[in-house]
Amino acid sequence: PGTAVHRGVNRAAGLLGRPLPRVVAALGNGSRVTAQDTVGFTLWVAATHLDDYPAAVETCVRAGGDMDTTAAIAGAVVAAHTGVGTPGGVPEAWLSAREPLPTWLP
Repeated sequence: PGTAVHRGVNRAAGLLGRPLPRVVAALGNGSRVTAQDTVGFTLWVAATHLDDYPAAVETCVRAGGDMDTTAAIAGAVVAAHTGVGTPGGVPEAWLSAREPLPTWLP
């Protein structure tokens, strides 16, 4: 409590339903490469698209900034909610197009 990240998370909740440009102006988009301008934004994206992994990733890309980081964080939250290969989750076509994981990962 009382940190810039905590304030950003609280601000994100108040921005639900607001347009993306307004959210980016208020929270940032990861372009400063700090938790302060990344965490609140990625949680807003996840909450806005909790049942739609592709839309969450697309929103991070449209927002600009540190897109790979914000899409990874928001995507992880959404995938944890929806699952993988399920409706709203990571699309099967995306899974089949990814690089294989290293063999040392179980």
